[in-house]
Amino acid sequence: MRSSLLAATTMGQLQKKLDLISHNMANANTPGYKTRTADFSSLLFQQLNNLSAGDEGATRTTPAGIRQGTGARLGHTNIKMDAGTIVSTNRPLDVALTDDKQFFQVQVNENGQAVTQYTRAGNFYLQPINNNEQVMLVTNEGNPIIGQNGPIVLQGNIDDISIQNNGAISVTRGGQAQIEANLAIVQIERPRSLEAVGGNRYRFPDGALGVNLDDMIEAVQNVNIKVGSLESSNVNLSEEMTSMLEMQRAYQFNSRSISMGDDMMNLINQLR
Repeated sequence: MRSSLLAATTMGQLQKKLDLISHNMANANTPGYKTRTADFSSLLFQQLNNLSAGDEGATRTTPAGIRQGTGARLGHTNIKMDAGTIVSTNRPLDVALTDDKQFFQVQVNENGQAVTQYTRAGNFYLQPINNNEQVMLVTNEGNPIIGQNGPIVLQGNIDDISIQNNGAISVTRGGQAQIEANLAIVQIERPRSLEAVGGNRYRFPDGALGVNLDDMIEAVQNVNIKVGSLESSNVNLSEEMTSMLEMQRAYQFNSRSISMGDDMMNLINQLR
């Protein structure tokens, strides 16, 4: 039956929306996470005309027939790039960006090549490399953070390390503190053009919008970050719970349509 096919198609798309909502709720406490939203669009429909030959010239105020659709699908997914609330952690390697268009740069290995991606999560760590002779500033997944001269690599034997509000990294050895690196923060004028790649990272899709990426990315000269703090996610749990209930009710409605269609077919089969 057409109604059952329509309901089954829509249920599959509603499940994708529920998965998206669940992903948002699971990352409500992930630093720098941005909410994903989804929009539905109608699939193809069929026009069924019910005019007889003598009614073609008649004046009508109603459609000349009915439209039967084939369900709905998840049209596209958006990322809300609004800045989240800044929460104090008092951890020296936690930093929060104060502008919602600014991003940290991360070096990621893709198919043997080093590519640059972007993140808002500022929970950094030190990872020993080269037999503990050096340390590298990395994300919580171990991806190098890019500074003004490439990935930030520091010599070992560090007594203390701190990040200043202007993005400078101060290292103390033997009671002497000096600036050894600087965070390379960029500003992206159209952050919604980014796509999520997992791990709380973003990148520009291939051939993004047919524009020159150099015109969209600008190095921040006067860096102003908040040290000892993290940007929380911008997930609104009350909105996500409301959306989840709406999707569950829609899913139940379509499931009931299939059950009713099955009952009607059983009734027809029992007719003598």
